[in-house]
Parts: sequence; structure tokens; C-alpha cells
Amino acid sequence: MAKMSAINKNNKRIKLSDKFYKKRLKLKKIIMDKKLTLQERFKAQQKLSKLPRNSAKVRVMNRCQITGRPHGVYRKLKISRIALRQLGLEGKIPGMVKSSW
Repeated sequence: MAKMSAINKNNKRIKLSDKFYKKRLKLKKIIMDKKLTLQERFKAQQKLSKLPRNSAKVRVMNRCQITGRPHGVYRKLKISRIALRQLGLEGKIPGMVKSSW
């Protein structure tokens, strides 16, 4: 099990990134628009830099929903490889059986 502080920090980042997603997207479009004046683009850049760092989508880490493990996480399932194997062994995932030969 991962530290609760790390899990809570990541959950806070997820909430912030969802909250500021549209605002960040709008500012980035202004910054990348070459038709606008340099001053307008610079102002948009300053506004973007004023936003909290943890509101960036890049700072969110993929963590296991069961254990909080940060490595070896399947994106579609949002479960780590270890938790997936454990659920498979317990028979909680339909169609999944432990391979043995």
C-alpha cells in the first residue's frame, strides 16, 4: 500500500487539472496563434504561468485504484499488475485464469 499522503496529493492534482482544463486549453490556443500580436500572446503566457502548477495534466500520475501503487499500472483498468494478478487468482475477474504449464 502506498503512503496516503502520496495518494491524496495525486487526487488533489486530478481535481485541479479537471478544474483548470478548459482555461489552460484556451490560454494555450491564444499562445500558439501566430496571427495575434506578440503582446496578447505574452499576456496569455503570463496568465498561464499564474495558474497552479499542479493543475497541469502532466503532473498527474497513474496510480492503482486499489493499492495506490505508482508503477506497473494498466491504463484502461487503472489497476496495477500485482492487484490484477491477485484479483485473477481470487476469481473476481471473469475469464481470467492463472496460467500454469
